[in-house]
Amino acid sequence: MKFVRKMFKNEEGATAIEYGLIAALIAVAAIVAMGQLGNTLSNTFSEVDNSMAG
Repeated sequence: MKFVRKMFKNEEGATAIEYGLIAALIAVAAIVAMGQLGNTLSNTFSEVDNSMAG
């Protein structure tokens, strides 16, 4: 019974899991932001190309 209580009190592994989840969330946010930035840059260069051609 003491072993089970000790396992529930042990929070060392939870910290590593939390850091992993935070890192994954940051990675997803960065991917989304870079995708949006890529679309914006693509549209900007397309507008510049069209204005130079016309």
